[in-house]
Amino acid sequence: MSMARPHSHAEQSAGVGNSAGERSRNGRLTRERVLAGALELVDREGLSTLSMRRLGAELGVEAMALYRYAAGKDALLDGLVEAVYLEVEERLDLVVGTATTPGEVPWRTGLHRIARANYEVLLAHPQVVPLLFTRMMEVPLARRPLAVLKDHERVLALLRQAGFDEVGAAAVFRAFTAWVLGYISMELCAMVDNPDEPDPSFRLGLHRMPPQDLARLREAAPALSHPGGPQGLASGLNGLLDRYTRTEGQR
Repeated sequence: MSMARPHSHAEQSAGVGNSAGERSRNGRLTRERVLAGALELVDREGLSTLSMRRLGAELGVEAMALYRYAAGKDALLDGLVEAVYLEVEERLDLVVGTATTPGEVPWRTGLHRIARANYEVLLAHPQVVPLLFTRMMEVPLARRPLAVLKDHERVLALLRQAGFDEVGAAAVFRAFTAWVLGYISMELCAMVDNPDEPDPSFRLGLHRMPPQDLARLREAAPALSHPGGPQGLASGLNGLLDRYTRTEGQR
């Protein structure tokens, strides 16, 4: 994963420095390498394995050496959120200036691009997705990493461009964020009960669900087990935006 240099606001909020210091087994330790190492570890082994000691071993340094770059476990968790949003930013930079087709509305196209970038990055780092909820609940807005705040700013700027006032933009921002993160969470929900079972019903464990109480869920489970993909993300987002543009009289 390529990683842009994290911004100073995020460094200050995490209480960390950015100077070159200790050497790891693969060269000089930097904040970028610490966050990249943490993300690689979590991608491979899960969030529960992340600790300063485990990450230090991964990077070939003592755990104490990491405190120059992350003030503690919470700062490291915030760093993971920062890392994925930096990746979203990089992905969006690749499509800046991409021409729209005739009939496209620029602000809606921009929102779709942001949604799609979040979808692609977060599905590549599913272990980090729970942090997008838990850390946002615990970290006040102004203390979130700059990469996160820039993502919020991007969405709100597009909504103001569309003609929504502050109150309207805030309402659509909440709905947009809830839809994108909620959709991604549903895509990542565990569905398979027995991966070695060839029969679809037993593979999903439908025999464990009482038919008299869960008839509709048993019916829907096979369809729910197939990801909705980018098309489902875009379709739902269009429906959401249509609802708000009708209400607010936007074009």
